[in-house]
This record gives sequence, structure tokens and C-alpha cells, in this order.
Amino acid sequence: MGSSSSKPAGDSHTWKASSPVGVSQDVVDSLQSSRESDVSRAQNLELAVQARVSEELKRLSAQEDAALKASLEKASESAAEQDPTTAQGDRRTVSAEVEALRARLHKRKQLRPLPESVERARGDVVRCLLENDRRPLDCWQEVEAFKEEVRRLENSWVDKVVR
Repeated sequence: MGSSSSKPAGDSHTWKASSPVGVSQDVVDSLQSSRESDVSRAQNLELAVQARVSEELKRLSAQEDAALKASLEKASESAAEQDPTTAQGDRRTVSAEVEALRARLHKRKQLRPLPESVERARGDVVRCLLENDRRPLDCWQEVEAFKEEVRRLENSWVDKVVR
């Protein structure tokens, strides 16, 4: 394995035809004297294809840039044609709507204090976790009690909203 080369030792190409060939002797001589191989022809072809693709990409990119520029100019012209007073009015209406939404949001931010049972259950969970800092799974009873209190609070809220 590896003791003999995979290519023949001779660099020359010899044209041997089994039947008469309808090619002139000049063409045969040029083929025999040519140092270009299949690999070099494939590489040259690949380079030519890559160059062509690169040119096409540049052309398409230039086209897209021109189209984008034209559409931006058209949009800026249409914005300039609008009456400046309507733009000012739009700004006022939008700012008024924003202020109204802020006021509604501010009203909703008012939180009511939690019931004493929920606070007590929460305190029990925190106390247990602080006491059992290396074994938090020992606090499962306190966590379940807290979950039950939160569930009651949620159910009472849903009942108020539905009624």
C-alpha cells in the first residue's frame, strides 16, 4: 500500500485512436503539447463561475439599493406634502391618549394589603426556610399551607369579578 504511485510516471499525453479520426494533425499536436489537465480546467471554470456570481450579486445589490433609495425619497416627499398642522394635531391626540392610558394604569397600580392569613402563611414559609437552610424540603407543610391560602384568596377574587 503506497509503494506505487497512482498516476503513470510519464507527463506526456499520447493520442491513440482505434479508427481514423476526422481531426487535423494540428489539433492533435496542440492537444498533445498542452500542459493543461482536467483539474486545472475545472479550477479555471470554477473561478470563472465564482467571478460571474460575484458580479451578479454586486449588480443585484446595487439595484436593491437604488430601489430602497427611491422608495425612501418618495416617502419623505409624501410626508413633506402633508399639512404641518395635521401632523401637529396628530401629535396632540396621541399625547392625550398616552396621558389617558397612564392615568388608567396609575389607578390600577393601587394594591390592597394581603389578608392576615396569607401573610401568616408566608411568614411561616420564610421562617421555616431560614431555620432549615440546608434542608428546604422539610418545609413542605408550610409551603402547602401557603398555597392553600393563596388559592382561597384567588377564588374570592374570581367570585368578586364574576358577580
